[in-house]
Amino acid sequence: MTVRDFVLRADRVVVKVGSSSLTTAAGGIDGDRVDALVRALLPRAGRLVLVSSGAIAAGLAPLGLTRRPRDLATLQAAASVGQSMLVHRYATAFGRAGHQVGQVLLTATDVVRRTHYRNARTTLDRLLELGVVPVVNENDAVATQEIRVGDNDRLAAIVAHLVSADLLVLLSDVDGVYDANPRRGSATMIREVRNDADLEGVGTRGAGSAGVGVGGMATKIDAARMAASGGVTTLITSAANAAAALAGAEVGTVFHPSGPRRASRLLWLEHATTPQGRLFLDDGAVNAIVDRRVSLLPAGVTKVDGDFAAGDPVDLVDPSGQPVARGLVAYDAAELPGMLGRSTFDLAAELGSSYEREIVHRDDIVLLQRKP
Repeated sequence: MTVRDFVLRADRVVVKVGSSSLTTAAGGIDGDRVDALVRALLPRAGRLVLVSSGAIAAGLAPLGLTRRPRDLATLQAAASVGQSMLVHRYATAFGRAGHQVGQVLLTATDVVRRTHYRNARTTLDRLLELGVVPVVNENDAVATQEIRVGDNDRLAAIVAHLVSADLLVLLSDVDGVYDANPRRGSATMIREVRNDADLEGVGTRGAGSAGVGVGGMATKIDAARMAASGGVTTLITSAANAAAALAGAEVGTVFHPSGPRRASRLLWLEHATTPQGRLFLDDGAVNAIVDRRVSLLPAGVTKVDGDFAAGDPVDLVDPSGQPVARGLVAYDAAELPGMLGRSTFDLAAELGSSYEREIVHRDDIVLLQRKP
């Protein structure tokens, strides 16, 4: 099946659009750009999830701000003002064609905690069943650095897995991935990516041309690789090419799936978290985690490094300190030293039944690629 055929047959599609494709350089929503985007998306309405940046940028002009603020409180204020304006604009544009939109604001907690993860997936599934177009954004009005996904390209990759999408389309103001910066001279577009070798020498960072976004080509490449590693075909192109891309035209850069489908929360854990500490394992625990895919018990941990709380991501490392896996720890760092090397039976007998549990449950562990 050609890429064109696959795109045309894709059932569920996630489309992400960046701030620079929706707003003016001074801040504020560009209505013509939003309308053009919606027209391109209309043929997929009812089977489409839209991940949209632009809330903070949209809130700048109404608040009299001339540039993206640096302090968290003002960023959150701009997001609060801009988010309602952005969703209203989408609701108006889709409404002209008889389609409803639904706002879904997510934080990292919503895609990693089991209960939140199930709730987010159920809500998005139900919205699609009802023919509604979910408009997803990170909850910038309340998110702090500690609970941020990081950027909407990465969020879109996670959402693509969350809704079992067939296709992820990342739109910006650049029409694909090039082997050099196309604004600075000669450059050749990379049409297809099947492995990291196809991206050798590519590394473009920076905000969009409008200067109001936080992403760049590097974040889109990272998100595309993240989605593809979990089995989702991904296309990077410009917002101007949105209609052509969804019609199966040969535009942009296609990232072919490079791994099997897996839970988006594990994808997030591997690609989008910063470990807050390390748990050193003995050789037996390393083999149990890597080969048998079991939970991590206190008996296999030899040392604790870092200051973390229950629920935080930590790296599980071998005796030499090389990470073999990452997981969500079930205890605070301060609780662990007295538990190391002991059986859960002994711990329960001494400390109570609440200690008769894993340090990291197998459902909260993702294996990391080990360096040779």
